[in-house]
Amino acid sequence: MTDVRMEDRMRRGAGRRRVAVRPRCVLTMRRTAWLAGTILAALGAYVLTPLPQAAGEAAAKRGIPFSGTAAVGALFTRKANGKLGSHFCTASVVNSPGENLLITAAHCMAGRSLGPTTGVVFAPGYHDGKFPHGKWTIIATYVNSGWELHHNPNDDVAFLVAGRPGTHIQRHTGAETLKIDRPPQVVDVIGYPDGRNKPITCTAPARSFDRGHQMVFDCDDYTNGTSGGPFLAHVNAKTGDGWVIGVIGGYQEGGDTPNISYSPRFFSAIKDLYETAVASSS
Repeated sequence: MTDVRMEDRMRRGAGRRRVAVRPRCVLTMRRTAWLAGTILAALGAYVLTPLPQAAGEAAAKRGIPFSGTAAVGALFTRKANGKLGSHFCTASVVNSPGENLLITAAHCMAGRSLGPTTGVVFAPGYHDGKFPHGKWTIIATYVNSGWELHHNPNDDVAFLVAGRPGTHIQRHTGAETLKIDRPPQVVDVIGYPDGRNKPITCTAPARSFDRGHQMVFDCDDYTNGTSGGPFLAHVNAKTGDGWVIGVIGGYQEGGDTPNISYSPRFFSAIKDLYETAVASSS
């Protein structure tokens, strides 16, 4: 198997262990896939994979490398010597009273310890080896019990606190606005693929998936590292900020192939988690 094929079988965030809670091609292929789907339906099976992708059709679009936007950044590991390691996931600043919260996928923080000299660092707007809005240490992670106890893909969301107490990352970067119970719609999805020095962006429709509990987004090149990348609607052309209605994660921890990305829908559980993070970090 070539390296390319191996990458296609990998997915998004490094580390998929239990999350520690901080403070609480052809026509024949198409016919084969259609026939398989028909047989499963006849047997009463619930098919999760969207049919066009199961049939082997490529995504219509590809992620475009760009120089980034201030409120979205990469999550880096920090070594014992204080130097940054590689980036492994994506996060974005979300509007909050304390002006210090980020949103990402819960699986991105699986098994990661936090500390002042090691742990995880957020680099908003990172590109080409540059840190235009600084480096912010992650000091706390919030996930809900549905993820912590059962790894429910519908709860694959985490809120992070960036910076020491009294600092305000939002004043440096702006912020996305968290929106709850928004329908699937056209979104701009930003992510940091592993091994690249620039994020990618792609605008395409998000569709309902898993009986409305999740969304699916078709755009290629969303490889490992893009987990946690925001699904942004109603993006302001001047500021780059928008409504965050999802993050790459959920089913298959965001997807097993680079051309299909998933996100949990944000309902009351995510609203409650956000409010817990706000109350504990303000």
